[in-house]
Parts: sequence; structure tokens; C-alpha cells
Amino acid sequence: MNEPLEAVTGPLADEHVRTTTTRVFLALAPPDDAKDELAQALRPAYGAHPRMRWNRIEDWHITLAFLGELPVAAVPPLMAPLAGLAARRRPLRLALHGGGHFDERVLWTGVAGDLAGLHHLATDVRALVRECGVSFPERPLRPHLTLAGSRRGDQAATVEAAAGIAAFSGRSWEARRLHLVGSNVGRGPGPIHYRDIDAWDFGRGADGT
Repeated sequence: MNEPLEAVTGPLADEHVRTTTTRVFLALAPPDDAKDELAQALRPAYGAHPRMRWNRIEDWHITLAFLGELPVAAVPPLMAPLAGLAARRRPLRLALHGGGHFDERVLWTGVAGDLAGLHHLATDVRALVRECGVSFPERPLRPHLTLAGSRRGDQAATVEAAAGIAAFSGRSWEARRLHLVGSNVGRGPGPIHYRDIDAWDFGRGADGT
């Protein structure tokens, strides 16, 4: 369900900041059956490492561009251009594959399939956002889906969990929608939650990859 911008910002200590900014990224989301398949492969890790900070399955996503904290007023002008870009692109055939960790602290699964198309889409999405006047930090695209983070002093759990899904090979699926997502990262205690601000279907355009 799409949410109003106010609903994705969450409480902040500074009320003025809460009402004028929101944290935003653009992403793809695996379908439920692909996520369920991975969740089944993660069951041993869930049982062995309950203290890890496991992301909610409904929040799993593949980030294309992290825009960071934006003025709320900067978000609506992005919507029509992003909808147009999505309509001109074809769905991407992808799969979740393997596992690893960043600095023994963040557990992830990788992405296989049409990686060239994925990189091309991310490049175009980032260029369009900048053309709309929104600047954001440039980060290289490392296609992955973040699953969990370790607690301080418990990095061994992340390494062990990554080894447990290293051989995972999920079924292929089509990424059919481009998602504009807001999050409550850094906005108080509790888990990170994500909500769609909007999402647009990919078309079958001639310029799709």
C-alpha cells in the first residue's frame, strides 16, 4: 500500500525536521514466493542466531539509488518522471543467489540474472533523479538484498550465517515494478520499517534491456 509522506517519516526529536524531510530510496522488490524460498533457507540461521537484527521479510529490497534525507517537497516532482521511466523499461529477470557479509557485520544475499540490465536501470534512475534537481551521494551499485546486522561483539554470527546460505540458488523471477520507498532509519528505537511512497509498473518499451 502506498503511504502519504507524513506516514513514512516517523517521530523525530526535532519536530521541524520531521515535518519537512523524509529518507528515501529507489528499489526493486522480489515477489513473495522468492522471498519465502530464501526465508526457508535461512531457517537454520534464524534458529542459531536469534540475537541478530533480522530485517522483516516484507522489507527485503534491492536498492537502486539511496537518495538520503530529502525535503518532503522534493519528492512529488520525482514521481511523474520516474513513472515515465518505468513505463519505458521492460521487467528484469533476476534471482536471489548465495550469501556474504560486509565487514562481518551485515548479512546479505546476492542477485543473479540480468545484471547488465540492472546496472543500466540504476544508472538511468540516478541520472533522472539528478536531472530533477535532487543531489545525493554517489555509491557504486553492489546488487544485494540486506538480511540482517550483527550486534556489537557478535560478528561471528554474521560470518556463520553467510556461510550457511553461500550455496543458495533461488528461482528466477521478474522485477515488474520500480518502488519509491521511505524509511524510518535513525528515527528512534525499534526495527527499521519501509513503506512505499509510490510504485510504478515496468512496461514493454523498446528501450528496455
